[in-house]
Amino acid sequence: MAKRGPTRDAAALLFEQLSNKLAVGLAQRRGEVGVDLDARLGVGARLELTRNRLKNSVVLEADGGLLEVNAFQRSFWTGSQDERGWMSASAPTACGKTYLVLQWLLDQMRAKRARMVVYLAPTRALVSETETNLRDLLSSASLGADQIRVSSLPLTDEYLAMRNGGPPLVAVFTQERLHLFANALSDEMEIDLLIVDEAHKIGDAKRGVILQDAIERVTRASPKVRAVFISPATQNPHTLLDDAPPSANRQVVDSDAPTVLQNVLFAQQVKRQTTKYELAIRRGDEPESVGILSLTGRPVGLRKRIAFIAEALTGHRSGTLIYANGPDEAEKIAFLLNQGAVREALDPELAALADLSRKGVHPDYLLAPLVERGVAFHYGNMPSLLRSEIERLFKSGKIRFLVCTSTLIEGVNLSCRMIVLRGPRKGSGNHMLAHDFWNLAGRAGRWGDEFQGKIVCIDPHDEEAWPHGVPKRARYEIKRETDLVMEEPEELLGFLNKRADMSMDEVSRGSNLEQVSSYLISTFLRAGSVADAAFAKRHDPSFVTGLDKALAELCKVNRLPPTLIARHPGVSAIAMQSLLEFFGQHPGEPEDLVPAATEDDEAVASMMFVMQTINDHLYPAFKPDELIYGHAVTVQRWLRGWSLARMIQTRIENLRRSGKAVNIPKVCRQTMEMVEQTARFAAPKYISAYVDVLRLHLDGIGRADLLRDRFDIGLALEFGISTQTLLSLMEMGLSRMSAVALHEVIAMDDLDQDACRNWMRTNGNALESAGIPSIIVRELRERLLGETPPPAAAGETAD
Repeated sequence: MAKRGPTRDAAALLFEQLSNKLAVGLAQRRGEVGVDLDARLGVGARLELTRNRLKNSVVLEADGGLLEVNAFQRSFWTGSQDERGWMSASAPTACGKTYLVLQWLLDQMRAKRARMVVYLAPTRALVSETETNLRDLLSSASLGADQIRVSSLPLTDEYLAMRNGGPPLVAVFTQERLHLFANALSDEMEIDLLIVDEAHKIGDAKRGVILQDAIERVTRASPKVRAVFISPATQNPHTLLDDAPPSANRQVVDSDAPTVLQNVLFAQQVKRQTTKYELAIRRGDEPESVGILSLTGRPVGLRKRIAFIAEALTGHRSGTLIYANGPDEAEKIAFLLNQGAVREALDPELAALADLSRKGVHPDYLLAPLVERGVAFHYGNMPSLLRSEIERLFKSGKIRFLVCTSTLIEGVNLSCRMIVLRGPRKGSGNHMLAHDFWNLAGRAGRWGDEFQGKIVCIDPHDEEAWPHGVPKRARYEIKRETDLVMEEPEELLGFLNKRADMSMDEVSRGSNLEQVSSYLISTFLRAGSVADAAFAKRHDPSFVTGLDKALAELCKVNRLPPTLIARHPGVSAIAMQSLLEFFGQHPGEPEDLVPAATEDDEAVASMMFVMQTINDHLYPAFKPDELIYGHAVTVQRWLRGWSLARMIQTRIENLRRSGKAVNIPKVCRQTMEMVEQTARFAAPKYISAYVDVLRLHLDGIGRADLLRDRFDIGLALEFGISTQTLLSLMEMGLSRMSAVALHEVIAMDDLDQDACRNWMRTNGNALESAGIPSIIVRELRERLLGETPPPAAAGETAD
C-alpha cells in the first residue's frame, strides 16, 4: 500500500471535483488520506477545493445551510423546486437517491412548501425502513413530533389535526394503505406532495394496477399535488410523467454515473479439482483470471458450493451477502455457514437478537443459534422488528454472513462488501432479468461505506443456472401493467365480452386481465367513458371505442355506486354485483351474512362462510376449499391480536395432537407466509369489499343496524388489531411485534396514546423481568418515551 502523500491528496481532490466527497471521507476514516487535507494544499488548490465544494452543494431552503451532494443529487435538488412540477428521477442503486429525497422532503416541509406529504413504498419492509430513516433525520435535526409528524398507519386523526393547524404530516404508505386512507376520508384529502419510491413497480403483475389507481386517486382528490417518482436506472423515466395534469411542469433527472466501483467476478471449478475454483473478473466481454480460490471442504451439492465459496472469499472479514432462491434455501445455506464460524465470546447485541428470535417466533426457530455465531438469514415474511435488527447488525459488521431472498430487490437499502449468487431467480422459478440482477448487485459497495463492491457469480457457464449468461448492466423499461395488457386488444376485449358469464376458475386463470378489467370498469362507471382517461391517448382510438362499447354492455346490470367500486381497486365491480345479488337471494337470516366478532363462539365458522362466499363470487382468493378452515383460523387469531409466536406454537401443538410429524422451521415459515399472504393481503382486500357490499344490501332492506360501529375491517386486518390499546400502541410507531408484546401485559383494552405512555412510565422498568426481549423494550422506550438509545461503542462499525 502506498504511503500518504501528494499523490493521495491529488486523488482526493479529483474525487472532490467529481462530487464524490463521501469517498474522500471514507479514505480519511481508513487512514488512506490525511484528515487535514485543506491545510496541506497550496492557495490555488485550496481555492479549487472550495469552488468544487460550493458547486457540489445545495442550499437548504429552510435555514440557508449547505448540503454536499453528488451530480445526480444536485440535478434532482435544483430541478425539484417547481411548485407545479412533476419529476421522474432515475439513477443506479447506491447513488444516494433515497437519502437525498428524504432530506429534500423535510426541507420542503420546514420551508412551509408542503404540509401533507404521502410517501409510497412498494413493501411493508421499505415502509418501515423509510419511516425509521425519517424519524432519525428529524431527531438529528432536533425536530420533535410537535414540528413534523411521521406515520405509517392509514388513520385520519393526525391528518385532520394537521388540517386544523397541527404539525405537518408525512404519511409513509404502501399503495394498499393509501387506499385505506382515502377510503377513511371518502377521498376528501388535500395532499401537497406525493413521492413514489421504486416507481417502476407500476408494471408489477400483481400490484401495479393498484399503484396506478392510487396515484390517479391522489391526483383526482388533489389536482395541485406535486409528484416525484424514483426508480433505479430505467430506460424511460419520462413514461411516469405521461399522466401528469396538463398544468404540471414535467422534469426528468436521469443519471448513469456510478458512485462506487462494482466488479463482477466469475467463480468456475478448476477441471477435476472440486475444491479449487478459478476466479476471473469480467472486463468487457472477456473474463480475466485473477487467481485460484481453495475451499475448506468438498462442495457436495449446490448449497455447499455456495456456502463454501462465500466462506473462502470472506475470510475473517464481514459484509458478505449470499442470495438464495427462497426462504427454505436461505435457512439451509445459513446453517452451513454457521458450522464454519469461529466460536467467540457471545456479543450482547447478537444475544439480544437471538432472544428476540426465540421469544418472538419460536424457541427452536433456526435463526437464534445462527445469529449467536454471526450468521443470519433474511426474507420478506419475517416480522419487521426482527428483520430490521438483522439489517442493523449486518451493517455494523456483527453479522458476518447474511443469506437473503428477493426482498432486497424491492428497495430495502442494505449495503455489503460482496454478494455471492448462483442462478438467481425471482418469484416462482423465474430466472432473474438484468434490471433486477443489477438492482440487487447495487447493494455491493454502498456509497460512502465502500470504495468497491464484488458481485461473485458461481458457475457462470452453466446454462441451467444462467440461461442467458450473467446479466450485463441494463436499464429497466417501465411499462404500466394496464398498458401491457391493453397491448393485446383482442384478448382483453374477448375477456370483457365473456366476463359476465365466466366461472371463478376461468376468472382466476386470467388474473392479470381481471385486475386490468376491474380498473377499466371503475374508470368507466366513474366517468361514463374511458375515452377521456389518461391512458386512452396511448392506444388506438378504435380500440378505445371498442373498450367503451364492451364496458357499457358489461355494466348494464350494475347497481353499485361508483364511490363503492372506487374503494376497492383490483376487485371487479362485476364480481361485487354478483355478491350483491347473492345477498338478495340468501334464504337465511340477514344476521348470518354478517362476519361475527372475534370473541363470538361462531367466529371461525362465520369467517369460513365469508371466505367461501368470496371464493364463489368475488375471486377465488382462499383456495383450495380444504384449506379454508386454516385461512379462517389464521385471520381470526390475527384479528384477536395474537402474537406470531403464539400462532406458531398453537399450530405445532395441534399438529402433534393429530399425530403428525412436526418440522418446526417449516411451520414457522408457513405461518409467517399465511399471515402475510392471507391475513395481511388477501383478507383485507376481499373481506373489506364483502363488508362494503353487505352494508349496501343491509341499507336496502332496512337492517343497517346489523353492522355495528367497529374498526374498519381493512385496517384491522392490515395491522392485526382488535382493541383501542393495541391501535394506540401502533399509532405511536411501534412494530406489531412490540405492540402485541406490550398489549399482552397491559390489563386495559381502552387506552389512548397518552394513557399508554403513562402506563409505560409507571411499569416500564419491570418489562424485561416480565420476559419481554430487550430489543422490544428498547423500541418501547424510543417510541413511547422518546428515549434515545446510547451511541454505538467504538469499533462497532465494520472496517
